[in-house]
Formats: sequence, structure tokens, C-alpha cells
Amino acid sequence: QVPLVESGGGLVQAGDSLRLSCAASGRTFRSLSAAWFRQVPGKEREFVATISWNNGRTSYADSVKGRFTIDRDNNRNLVYLQMNNLKSEDSAVYYCATDSISFRIGDPPDRAADFTSWGHGTQVTVSS
Repeated sequence: QVPLVESGGGLVQAGDSLRLSCAASGRTFRSLSAAWFRQVPGKEREFVATISWNNGRTSYADSVKGRFTIDRDNNRNLVYLQMNNLKSEDSAVYYCATDSISFRIGDPPDRAADFTSWGHGTQVTVSS
């Protein structure tokens, strides 16, 4: 388990930008793929973006492609989600998560079941 703490959420207007951060504890973080998911009440947790442990590969949900960017700083144990041109449908609690497999070969995972450590989430609300 990797302790994770998200920050950077807030209330913004449609078209604005936000940058979420996720701080990880421990030395294993740099060997794990990381991802962002989001959830609204009454719906299942939804994949947003994922990044490989070595920064080599990223993947995005179609709904955020071209607007969101995931990146990470392994020296500082941080993963980020830059969100531009926000829409009301982006409103949700955003969670970061880390992979269950160290030094995963190939594409980083995008299924919630592949992630074993989760933060408590940060609320993003976009008013239209």
C-alpha cells in the first residue's frame, strides 16, 4: 500500500483550468504506474488518465483526451493531472491510484481493479 493524498480541487467555471496533485509516500511509488479516476454520486468510478512508472506511456479516457494531461515527478513522489477547458460534466471527486504491479511491462493499466492504493479524493466542481 502506498499512502496517497490528492489536492488542487475546487470550484471553477466552465472553460477554466485546474491542476490536481497527488503526493505519495514511500520509495515504491517510482516503480508503480499511477492513474486518475473520478466518481460522481450514484455512478461507478470512471477512468480518466494513466501513466507508466517510468513516464514512458500515457493513456486517456476519450472524454478528456486533448484537454487533460497526466504527468509525474518520481523525484518528488508526485503525480499531476492538468485539466484545461473544464466542462460541467467534469465535476466529480477525483482520485489518484497506484498500480498493484511494480515495474509493469507494457501499457499502464486503466481498470480500477488493477490499482491497490487509493487516495481519499479531491472535489472538482465546474459551474456552467
